[in-house]
Amino acid sequence: MNALRLIVVTGLSGSGRSAALKAFEDIGFYCVDNLPLALLFPFVDFAQKSQDAARSAIGIDVRERVFPDQFPTLYQELKARILTSELVFLDASDQTIVRRFSETRRPHPLGGGMTPLLDGVRQERLALAEVRKLADRIIDTSDYTVHDLRQTIEHHYSSSGDSRPMIITLLTFGYKFGVPYDLDLLFDVRFLPNPHFEPDLRPLSGEEQQVQDYILARPDSREFLERLLEFITYLMPRYQQEGKSYLTIGFGCTGGRHRSVAVSLLIAERLRKSGHEVNIKHRDCGA
Repeated sequence: MNALRLIVVTGLSGSGRSAALKAFEDIGFYCVDNLPLALLFPFVDFAQKSQDAARSAIGIDVRERVFPDQFPTLYQELKARILTSELVFLDASDQTIVRRFSETRRPHPLGGGMTPLLDGVRQERLALAEVRKLADRIIDTSDYTVHDLRQTIEHHYSSSGDSRPMIITLLTFGYKFGVPYDLDLLFDVRFLPNPHFEPDLRPLSGEEQQVQDYILARPDSREFLERLLEFITYLMPRYQQEGKSYLTIGFGCTGGRHRSVAVSLLIAERLRKSGHEVNIKHRDCGA
């Protein structure tokens, strides 16, 4: 059997339980949402036999009507059986939860549209009082964005090797064929020396060393490349802090064959040497 680590995620409706489970999933946990209490120990049996579920996070809340009454006893049994089990309780102020439900226009699970929203929130808080007392960790998300919650989960529960590097895609294109719509950053490199006007270089592409050497022959081209690399490396950790898993950077020149291709390859080479995962796509290089 596996040495199972089990995290039970619960809390007030609207406090961020679904977002927390997604954060657990992103750091490699096997996640199940809205697990019926009757399946709690069958799931434990499954997880102990499955290598994929050796680290699991399950979400349970008041949608399971018997949860407030039955869970405290079940959790004590779980703690006795799985020493590495942990209860994470997500909380938030009444005002925050009311605002979140008002924004999403979803009915509160204890209101059903018939009870005033604030009354439903207070009823749930009272019903979960005993469950909250059992929590190993209480996270108040009143002032959290989804990114803040994700960072909190990663900080407390990720182990070495869990964090997934941001995947960077460099996309080259020609402006005369239109600008791609799915870019996070866009750099226009049409000010660089254009190999198109050199008869010996025109048939080649930016993948050729001769083309790259021609573009970088001017000092301001080399300075641009250094400043661009510095800017990109400055931005990347800030995108990662916001929970971004993919970053697409566009480089455009007139035809998408020479300058944009050369710059993307030179940037990719430097980023890879720094340990980043980089993909390159040349949309119009063969046009």
